[in-house]
Amino acid sequence: MESESGREHTVPAGLLLQVIELSKHWAVTPEELLRGSGLDAAEIAEPQARLALATYLAVIGRARTLTGEPGLGICWGLRMRISAYGYLGFAAMSAPTLRGALDLVVQFTPLVSTATGLRVDVDGDTTVITLLENADFGAVRDVVVLARLTGLWRIAQVVTGRDLEASSEVAFPEPRYHTRFAHMIPRIRFGQAQTRAFVKTSALDTPLVMADSAALDLARKQCELQLDALSSGGRLVRSVRRLLWDQEGGVRSPREVAKAVHMSPRTLRRKLALHGSSLSSLLGAERRDRAVSLLRSSELSIEEMSELLGYGSVQNFTRAFRQWTGETPAAFRRSIAGQTRDPKMARTG
Repeated sequence: MESESGREHTVPAGLLLQVIELSKHWAVTPEELLRGSGLDAAEIAEPQARLALATYLAVIGRARTLTGEPGLGICWGLRMRISAYGYLGFAAMSAPTLRGALDLVVQFTPLVSTATGLRVDVDGDTTVITLLENADFGAVRDVVVLARLTGLWRIAQVVTGRDLEASSEVAFPEPRYHTRFAHMIPRIRFGQAQTRAFVKTSALDTPLVMADSAALDLARKQCELQLDALSSGGRLVRSVRRLLWDQEGGVRSPREVAKAVHMSPRTLRRKLALHGSSLSSLLGAERRDRAVSLLRSSELSIEEMSELLGYGSVQNFTRAFRQWTGETPAAFRRSIAGQTRDPKMARTG
């Protein structure tokens, strides 16, 4: 799903590193967890790496399946570390008060995820923090939302060094596993109109144990640079995607693509990672789109398509196409041909 500006929703890779560490408690290895995702632990350990939302959600779903823990979101939130948020976490922990930290999180919330937002409203003695969902989190919505709520509460306790009274409302029904964790987290009312957290307004003036004005200035500037980079990331991704093919229809090498955008291969790789993308994922998307187009509109054989798209063999092309669509190229072509012959299907397609 894309954001209003046309960019794909992304999240910091550091959040997924926490899921990897958490899954080890159930003897799930990083390799097992990331299998099939196209990721490896070294890639997502890059300090400024970001992930596409769909990839992030798929790994979370796999983590819940492999660990067998339905309440993975609450477990994750209870172990949430502010370092997972990079420079934003550094800035927040360096703020003078909890209010200052919250203001920073709201201002730079796209660095946490463009798929969610935060709105803060002060209503007398109570401050309401509303979680805005800008994307469909599918089957792992409860994991994402409860991890965020529990994590914010847990981090607030760490940075203030005090117990923080809070409660929340959640916009989905109560999951069965909640009763196992209810005594460990603030009170939650389920099935409400919005997802919101409530804290005493006076608590926002609580000083932070690691307040540091110099560190705050440094981290804030880095957050501003990252936010600027995010806003321009869509243009880079679109440019790179157009440059993946040469004039003869062949695949350009990473060095050739980097040269075309006036960067070194390492810099290009880092900048794409910042926007939740990579040359391999962009090439895969281009190959998918071209394969579908060729199967719909050309007389080329599967063997000819495989060679044209840069696959070493028909088997590799077939395997990739099945991962994209759930069908083989031949089956996809037959289904298109059947729809064209059947007038009823043509009208409803």
